[in-house]
Amino acid sequence: MISHLDHFREYRQRMNERIMNINHRGIKRFFNLDTQAYTDGALDAKTKELLGLVASCVLRCNDCIDYHLIQCVKAGWTDEELYDALNVALVIGGSIFIPHLRHAIETLDILRNEQRQQL
Repeated sequence: MISHLDHFREYRQRMNERIMNINHRGIKRFFNLDTQAYTDGALDAKTKELLGLVASCVLRCNDCIDYHLIQCVKAGWTDEELYDALNVALVIGGSIFIPHLRHAIETLDILRNEQRQQL
């Protein structure tokens, strides 16, 4: 069965390639700025991904939530730590975030299932 996460990954890759083929300097600079924001600095990359997840939740962007959950799982955040971060997003974002919380939990379940299948 193809999940929403499979669709997201395929679409993101295809469209990012299309956007990079436009060869617009400003767009490329922004994409690079976004990438560089999540590298180690005063805060480590792992922490920055968690911050990105919470910000994406508060902004209610499911694509961003998916992306940052993928990165957070790769970085090694536990479910309990992610639930705490999602709780912060819920408190800040309020009840309007609840549909996106459902989406986030579904995505996390898919990611953990993928991890189990790789073992």
